[in-house]
Amino acid sequence: MSEAYHIPVLLHESVSALNIIPDGIYVDVTFGGGGHSRAILNELGPLGKLIAFDQDPEAAENAPNDDRFLLIPWNYRYLKRMLRVAGIDQVNGILADLGVSSHQFDEASRGFSYRFDAPLDMRMNTEAGTTAAGILAQWDEAALQDMFSKNAELRNARQLARAITMTRVQSPLLTTGDLVRLAETVMKGERHKYLAQVFQALRIAVNDELNGLQDMLQDAAEILQPGGRLVVISYHSLEDRIVKDALRPHEDDNPANMTGQKEEHFRIIARKPVVPEAEEIKNNPRAGSARMRIAERQ
Repeated sequence: MSEAYHIPVLLHESVSALNIIPDGIYVDVTFGGGGHSRAILNELGPLGKLIAFDQDPEAAENAPNDDRFLLIPWNYRYLKRMLRVAGIDQVNGILADLGVSSHQFDEASRGFSYRFDAPLDMRMNTEAGTTAAGILAQWDEAALQDMFSKNAELRNARQLARAITMTRVQSPLLTTGDLVRLAETVMKGERHKYLAQVFQALRIAVNDELNGLQDMLQDAAEILQPGGRLVVISYHSLEDRIVKDALRPHEDDNPANMTGQKEEHFRIIARKPVVPEAEEIKNNPRAGSARMRIAERQ
């Protein structure tokens, strides 16, 4: 199932960037189809260990039968907490391939894509949380406008939010087709781009993706050993902005430090993000927006 589940982006570049120690402990916080995880396991020796996270129950079908591997079925925002449960305090490297897997996009019933008419779900963890249909039915106009503005930077977020609140009084928005037909009545610009932004904004809200990313990056700074690598692949500017902010020096929170100096958790390995080669984008168009950042724990 894994090959069809997801094509790993920047596979060789990301695993190489981890600078793997054969007997080290590594974390793949976005297991998905397991492509990155299998490549990491290939670099590990018999004493090495790989812990993977994925909140999607379907991802467990891709877990390799390997004594060095452990899959934790939780959101990566609980990275530090769940590693402590597993008896691990520090690790040598963390890899994150953000966004939605190819499987989730292509499985019509999940409701992630406007290409299919399916229930408006969009939950990465199909066993918990509010669906996209629930948000469209329950959030008020101001909250919807804020979501479309912040999560997709839609220029007509207010107009779309108003259309949703007016329409749902007469007809609830229950399927992706319902949302597409409504969005098309207020659409600005190119159809594909506009609908992609609408669905992105709603998916981010359903899964609380941006807050979850911030939580994971904060945990990463605490559990990475000095010299350990953090490798993050993002797919849109909102994610990339959060990653860049997490990697730059921050004010020291220690009250004993009265110097006003900034605390540097990470040393940036590559100043510019690594992007896929043209051949990879040709073979996997979804890799086209990928941006990979690499940093080393100080």
